[in-house]
Amino acid sequence: MSPSEPNIVSDRQSKTSGRRQGRPPASREDMLAAADALFADADAPQTVSMDAIAAAAGVGKGTLFRAFGDRDGLLDSLAAAKFLPLRTAVESGPGPLGPDTPAPDRIVAFLDAVLTFKLENRNLMRAREVATTGNLQSERYRWMHGLLQRLIQDAATGCTANDAGYVAHALLATLHIDLIDELLTTGRSVEDIRRAQAAQALAALGGAARSGR
Repeated sequence: MSPSEPNIVSDRQSKTSGRRQGRPPASREDMLAAADALFADADAPQTVSMDAIAAAAGVGKGTLFRAFGDRDGLLDSLAAAKFLPLRTAVESGPGPLGPDTPAPDRIVAFLDAVLTFKLENRNLMRAREVATTGNLQSERYRWMHGLLQRLIQDAATGCTANDAGYVAHALLATLHIDLIDELLTTGRSVEDIRRAQAAQALAALGGAARSGR
């Protein structure tokens, strides 16, 4: 896309005039909003198709593929857009998420915020994390992992980058949506999960610190 049209995607282009024809141009934001509404209302979000999203957005399916690459690309773009306020708070906001907070407290606060994000966007997370592959390669996951890896190294003196990276993956694994759903289904409350998650994070930091001695 050219800099002058950063968010506009059209269905097709005339070979003779160079003008866009077919359906009216659609913004990425409009397509993501249509997808968001479908996933939020779906009983089985894994089954929401690109055809259904294209119809809801009023564009051709090819337009979606040009804009996002594939279904996982669309899901990643939607998740990134909804995750942006949390990411901004972590990168430049006040405590307890912001950079002025001590690393152990920031880790606990960040994991709690990610849990809240997962619960508020449960259907989207089911569609991306449960029914598809490659979630660990998404930019959003890599950013979360890199953040935790750095914070763990800050909190656990002497912990190596490899050990911190492993602990970061382990902590994020406890926030996989199918595990959260299983805990809720078997009677654990959200507050139970929050407390257990904080305790596990602090225990993991203790173990990481010992490994660095």
